[in-house]
Amino acid sequence: MQLNLHLLRMFMGVVEHQGFSRAAVALHVTQSAMSKAVRELEHQLGLPLLERAGHDGRSARGVRLTEGGQALYQHARGIFAMERAAVDEVRSRVELRSGRLRIGASTTVAGYWLPAVMSRFSQAFPHLELELQVANTEEIGEAIVGYRIDVAFVEGHVDAPGISSVPWRDENLLLVAATDSPLARRRKPDRDALASQTWLVREQGSGTRQVTEHLLRSHGIQPRRRVEIGSNEAIARTVAAGMGIAVLPEVVVADLLGARRLHSVAIGQGGMSRPLFRLELANRPRSPALQALLSLLRE
Repeated sequence: MQLNLHLLRMFMGVVEHQGFSRAAVALHVTQSAMSKAVRELEHQLGLPLLERAGHDGRSARGVRLTEGGQALYQHARGIFAMERAAVDEVRSRVELRSGRLRIGASTTVAGYWLPAVMSRFSQAFPHLELELQVANTEEIGEAIVGYRIDVAFVEGHVDAPGISSVPWRDENLLLVAATDSPLARRRKPDRDALASQTWLVREQGSGTRQVTEHLLRSHGIQPRRRVEIGSNEAIARTVAAGMGIAVLPEVVVADLLGARRLHSVAIGQGGMSRPLFRLELANRPRSPALQALLSLLRE
């Protein structure tokens, strides 16, 4: 058995307005339509709902419910109270008075590019919950597919079914060495000099690791040793301590370069850069909160 909510709404109107004619006016239908709706509901349920004292279903004391009608009315009140709550909740989300936005970001993006964006968003929409999940690019891609986040900003390219990957902005990269290292004193080290160094690299799945591997392949460099470290900041300080060299985002090493603890090493022609990407699940409708964030980014 299925309960027809349209008929139930008509029945509830008759009870609450204590009559068919008043309910018809309130619901903008004819009185005959109200009477027909209640009779149809009774027929579908196989249960009388009203004590009918007269031809119009009213007694001298207004509408009287049968025992079954009273039980159904109590359920109807709960059903339509939930409907009103749902409408209010949706309206508040559309108007950005409530809701939650879950952002994912790879480590460098989270640490250097998103703080100002999140601060502006929070000030503009103080009633929205904001959540930031930080992981490497590969893990963030998995979170997008798993519906655990709504949008992501990452360093590396994600080529996974169902993910829409759009360039967001460019980021400068540098090959850095300790200022007092022999490599830093060379104007432009050759391939053998670079291969003789210890290269500090991020873990598999990191966008910075992708760039480093591409650089090594494109220049035919086979490092004598690699050391894997799971943080760009930790790599930068380890390089400054003299352990090796690394490819890192310029924003990560800017302070150490300014303090002359790191030196930028020339490699190839010109500078290095990479695009940062915005990830979304393809064909997933954007929430009002996400639309607001993307509008803010366009500004």
